[in-house]
Amino acid sequence: MDVISVIRAKRDGGELSPEQIDWVIDAYTRGEVADEQMSALAMAILLNGMNRAEIARWTAAMIASGERMDFSALSRPTADKHSTGGVGDKITLPLAPLVAACGAAVPQLSGRGLGHTGGTLDKLESIPGWRALLSNTEMLDVLESTGAVICAAGDGLAPADRKLYALRDVTGTVEAIPLIASSIMSKKIAEGTGSLVLDVKVGSGAFMKTVEDARELAATMVGLGTDHGVRTVALLTDMSTPLGLTAGNALEVRESVEVLAGGGPADVVELTLALAREMLDAAGLKDADPAKALADGSAMDVWRRMIAAQGGDPDAALPVARERHVVTAPSSGVLTRLDAYGVGVAAWRLGAGRARKEDPVQAGAGVELHARPGDEITAGRPLLTLHTDTPEKFDYALEALEGAYDLAPSGTSYRPTPVVLERISYPVG
Repeated sequence: MDVISVIRAKRDGGELSPEQIDWVIDAYTRGEVADEQMSALAMAILLNGMNRAEIARWTAAMIASGERMDFSALSRPTADKHSTGGVGDKITLPLAPLVAACGAAVPQLSGRGLGHTGGTLDKLESIPGWRALLSNTEMLDVLESTGAVICAAGDGLAPADRKLYALRDVTGTVEAIPLIASSIMSKKIAEGTGSLVLDVKVGSGAFMKTVEDARELAATMVGLGTDHGVRTVALLTDMSTPLGLTAGNALEVRESVEVLAGGGPADVVELTLALAREMLDAAGLKDADPAKALADGSAMDVWRRMIAAQGGDPDAALPVARERHVVTAPSSGVLTRLDAYGVGVAAWRLGAGRARKEDPVQAGAGVELHARPGDEITAGRPLLTLHTDTPEKFDYALEALEGAYDLAPSGTSYRPTPVVLERISYPVG
């Protein structure tokens, strides 16, 4: 077996054999295949695609490159959720304790933000004392005692994906649907959950800009999960507008706690409940009522125990940025568009996100929204507040917001985009 013949086969539109896929993933993980060679193969996959059998084998090979976790000893059924990433997407924070309060175990292995999309671990690290890095034993202990854990994936989980993910980021191959699907699903299947709900974002603030691309990605991942024995369903959800009223780490934690306290923005509550119902259904807990668990405080109780179990203080004051800048409405009218991508880039530039994995983030940085599409606003009213510790970043963030919102004359009718656009389950296609 040699890497040049594998590259040529895919370059010329051919189907890679199971043996070729197994070999190239293993050889790349061991360093026998060089980065530039895997870059060429990734670009060939981007341009020529893969069929379902190839994607399934590619995913299996990445899983086989490392360890697999086992939650069979837990006293509860397991359910997990994965979002493809967006702006203000804090859903994991209220969702994990909510589903746990309803009887499932939620082993949520999460990541950090990169670019305009936020990372769950960065958000939770704004809570004083909270730890993202847990050993497998600690993770199982937190899961058994609280029902939910949100932590970083260990180095032993799908190491081939970790190498390939970093390579795709610098070679213009992030958008390859076979590689996105196998990247996500190799980690989730290796994680060992019994059921999985996928939140596939669609719109300007998402990696998938069109419903058609999002549907293809969702169907591919649902098929992969099914092929590997994981009950999998996907929701396509809107990411043309930021979720909720905040984008930024501590700002989003504060809003998540509001949801757990029975309040919070309507769209965040709606999506949290929609995903919770799917997770509970997939875990065989069809009679559980997540709305009741939000209302009666039981989800908040799990949140507090989960944060404390990972070293955090659920009562501690969250960081607040030292500087603020208010963006006011230039005229009166109806806000008809607030672009998720523009808001996400602004939050990133203020210090809430990172350009490289090793960059630090500011816990208090981000963007606070004072209106949502459909709202009537008056000239001079606050529209957005920018938060940062480094005021020299305000101008750079404001550039990202130029043209990011539209105002129509007062009285203009507005038809909101649904939060949940489609549901995809097996069989697909």
